[in-house]
Amino acid sequence: MSIASEKPIILASSSPRRQELIRSLNLPYEIIVSSVDESTEPGLSPADIVEQLSGRKAQAVYERCKAEARYGNGGVVVGSDTIVVLDGEVLGKPKDGEDALRMLRALQGREHEVFSGVAVIDMQTGERHVSHRRTNVRMKPLDDEKIRRYIATGEPMDKAGSYGIQGLGATIVEEIVGDYFSVVGLPMSLLSDLLARFDVAVF
Repeated sequence: MSIASEKPIILASSSPRRQELIRSLNLPYEIIVSSVDESTEPGLSPADIVEQLSGRKAQAVYERCKAEARYGNGGVVVGSDTIVVLDGEVLGKPKDGEDALRMLRALQGREHEVFSGVAVIDMQTGERHVSHRRTNVRMKPLDDEKIRRYIATGEPMDKAGSYGIQGLGATIVEEIVGDYFSVVGLPMSLLSDLLARFDVAVF
């Protein structure tokens, strides 16, 4: 049996995008949603925010599995968090259509940053590693009519910054500099590096 198959991945996320990316690794995995409080104290840097929240999600699932005596033979918990930052302001998921309109108006024709954090915890030892990636994204200039049509598709409503680069949002992104998968919500290259620290090889 390979080292990788002895350590299943426990993904602490309800995100369909992250689940799809984890499936693409062709490793054994399970989804356990963390359902943690995602508020953070003021004054944190974007990097600190995503690392703190990624770690909080992973820790919650780690503790739940420990309490239920699951994965006693091994496994690694993966938590991740993504935020969009424009001029120092963190843009989360929109509250409603008008909030999405506000965000997309602010982003149109401009460059912003996307930060994605990843935390990995070993079920047997409790060893933990956390890191992040930053990617710059430039959105096309958009008029209100186009923004409203995009919002009407429903895609922006569960996305940080009110757009999804892996969906219709790809048509309104002009350029990215950095890790595409970080913008989707799970930086795969970083994840593979962190998994390797726990002897989990993706190939």
